[in-house]
Amino acid sequence: MSATVFAASEAKENNTTLMTDELSLYDTPESPLRYEQPEVGHVEQGVASLRKTVEPYFSWCQEKTQFGMEKVQACYKTVEPGVNNTQSMVKDMFTFLNDPPSEFFPSVGVIGFSGILGLYLAKGSRVKRLIFSTGLMALSTSMFYPQHASSVAKAGLQFFRFRWTDSVVFPQRAFQYRQRPQSTTYFPGVQKGELFLKSC
Repeated sequence: MSATVFAASEAKENNTTLMTDELSLYDTPESPLRYEQPEVGHVEQGVASLRKTVEPYFSWCQEKTQFGMEKVQACYKTVEPGVNNTQSMVKDMFTFLNDPPSEFFPSVGVIGFSGILGLYLAKGSRVKRLIFSTGLMALSTSMFYPQHASSVAKAGLQFFRFRWTDSVVFPQRAFQYRQRPQSTTYFPGVQKGELFLKSC
């Protein structure tokens, strides 16, 4: 069997390294074309002048829109608690009406019937109808809910007492003020005519 053997040469290898920019393969040839700014046409001039004309109005609209949005947000923040309370009340009423106590619907029926009876009994003016129906409904409500009726009656009495004392005390004080003798001097030590002469 025969084989060929190669011997390693003792010659030094060339250690020079080349940069990629030095290789002709990576060179970018200079383009003979160059970019020139196009001339501004009539349409572009018209659009630019229109933009300059509209810009103040557009900024004004932006400011007004932002102001309106702030107002809407402030209004929403003030209305939001009321909406949340109403929503919770509606949910509570819905849950209550889904599973009411056994005496709820009969009491509502009696109260409603007493209101209709008051409208029937009070023939004549609208004021009579309002007073009769409201009075009968309040009477039947107080029969079914006596604790609530007593607390409402106490609050009403306190209100009327407060209003009565105001309506009695204020005219008495006004009468006492009218009873005082009126002095003829506007300032201490100065008579009415002297003040007029000194001001001239």
